[in-house]
Amino acid sequence: MKRLLIITVGKTHSGKTTFAKRLEKELRNSLVIDQDNHADFINTHYKALLPRQGANTLKYAVTETIVDYATARSNFHLILCNANRSREARLALLAKFHGAGFSSILVHFVIPNEVLAARVATSNRNTNVFRSASSFGEVLQRQHAESTQKDMVPPTKDETNYYFEISSSDEASPTIKSIVQIARE
Repeated sequence: MKRLLIITVGKTHSGKTTFAKRLEKELRNSLVIDQDNHADFINTHYKALLPRQGANTLKYAVTETIVDYATARSNFHLILCNANRSREARLALLAKFHGAGFSSILVHFVIPNEVLAARVATSNRNTNVFRSASSFGEVLQRQHAESTQKDMVPPTKDETNYYFEISSSDEASPTIKSIVQIARE
């Protein structure tokens, strides 16, 4: 059986988690790995271990351990649900999985900033995933500012085996159907 690695890419509130959960229900033998779950767990139980500055290396270590375990000890298709906005990190992740025999799919969420701002303004999502921000609005502002940085470039079709772009909620269902069909091939 061909295993798929599906990576969501996009800013906060673009629909990555909703999409991943819907895909997991439709794509047999799949598993969502969501860094927000890991951040929530760490912030609830191990907050004292969080680095005071810089990258959240503990969250990344937990995620890497779970991904490595799922890769080596399961036959699931993996749905990695987080921002994945750093090109360098994304390419390293893709190279690792291509080397392990996975076919890759990137799902890039390109929702307009004004739509994201409206979603953030009415969000009821748990903010326990934060370490260095106080609100999703702050996260969105930071992500918007980061978009001009050299490494925060959008994914391209040449990075992956399959590439999908979602610019509105209407495009999620057809994309899920296409991914399910790819898994059947």
